[in-house]
Amino acid sequence: MLLSTTPTIEGKSITDYKGIVVGEAILGTNIFRDMFAGIRDIVGGRSAAYEKELAKSREIAFAELQERAAELGANGVVGIDIDYEVVGKDGSMMMVSVCGTAVTLSR
Repeated sequence: MLLSTTPTIEGKSITDYKGIVVGEAILGTNIFRDMFAGIRDIVGGRSAAYEKELAKSREIAFAELQERAAELGANGVVGIDIDYEVVGKDGSMMMVSVCGTAVTLSR
């Protein structure tokens, strides 16, 4: 399945618009990783624990997006928007949502 943040895909024609599709993932963070991430952030390093969780959330959200598009008979999604949010009590969870338009593209 072709995915794009742009409204079109070069070299392909959109032959049918199937509808808006969304993929979401909300993952909690671990308190021990949070403590170590806080220490690492203080000394200026990168937080590998958060980066790993964020990547995992993004992968889940995109997999859901593609699954919903396939259910509509689409072979592409255009105009994808990716949104990141911190949710839950004390910002204890991370949410990634992706949405776009499921389309049928010419072969």
